[in-house]
Amino acid sequence: MLSLRKGRYVARLASGPADIHAAQALRTLTFRGAGGVPDVDAFDDLCQHVLVEEAKSGTLVCCFRLLPLRGGAEIGQSYSAQYYELSGLEDFTGPMVEMGRFCIHPDWKDADILRVAWGAMTRFVDDENVELLFGCSSFRGTEAEDYMDAFALLKDRHLAPKRFLPRIKAPNVFRFAQKLRRKKPDAKRAQLGMPPLLRTYLLMGGWVSDHAVVDRDLNTLHVFTGLEIKAIPPARKRLLRGVAG
Repeated sequence: MLSLRKGRYVARLASGPADIHAAQALRTLTFRGAGGVPDVDAFDDLCQHVLVEEAKSGTLVCCFRLLPLRGGAEIGQSYSAQYYELSGLEDFTGPMVEMGRFCIHPDWKDADILRVAWGAMTRFVDDENVELLFGCSSFRGTEAEDYMDAFALLKDRHLAPKRFLPRIKAPNVFRFAQKLRRKKPDAKRAQLGMPPLLRTYLLMGGWVSDHAVVDRDLNTLHVFTGLEIKAIPPARKRLLRGVAG
């Protein structure tokens, strides 16, 4: 069973209903605010849930869930498939895992939390021989104008290979690759607007859809994000495996 301790933090798999309820409560606080509608859906029963806690106090500071798939033939069972037409990935033959509902407690700003979370993910990927990691990476809010430089940078440098490129399925999307065809991004402003999870994907060689889905339920804009494990630069792999132990 996945278990990882680094510095102040320990990452582990949820071991029962109480752990899953704690993860759902953190997701609710992060995505919907105190007193918001509980962030619970049918995928919770299908996924494995990873918790990152402060070791001394047991405080839950980060969580995410994992949905393993045996290959692209099962891509339609993923959470992401509700929003993106993913037939381009159906011929992918290796094991895959969808990472979803990633969140860090809004009161905790320690960069080591993200490092430990990725260390736990690396351990899972290695143990399960995963070849493709994917999910939805979210920008806070639904106003695309707030992230024009970030979207322009994604358009210029990080679009999915044509054979994998997700097609439009959701009713409300921002087609940034089309609308920002001539825009040159301000790199500094783009990086400031990029969610930390997405920045990490991109540093490892990840790629994104050419459009963002407007999700008013969670008050986010999200892009489909994929990462072929074999594409991760060797130096980055060594860093991740150093954290993963």
